[in-house]
Amino acid sequence: MTDSDIFEQKLDRLIGLCQQLKRENQALREREAGLVGERGELLEKNEMARQKIETMINRLRNLSAEQ
Repeated sequence: MTDSDIFEQKLDRLIGLCQQLKRENQALREREAGLVGERGELLEKNEMARQKIETMINRLRNLSAEQ
């Protein structure tokens, strides 16, 4: 096996590794985008729940004040 053959094999492995890392990077970016979207939805639901609880507390306070 000549030096050029060894170099070619190493270069092929390096190219393969770069391609694999590129695919993994893309998958991670897609996952991150999904998680960011999910986080936004959860924050929105949390805010809605907070508002409902605040409304219920105010109603209870009003009922208590009326009695």
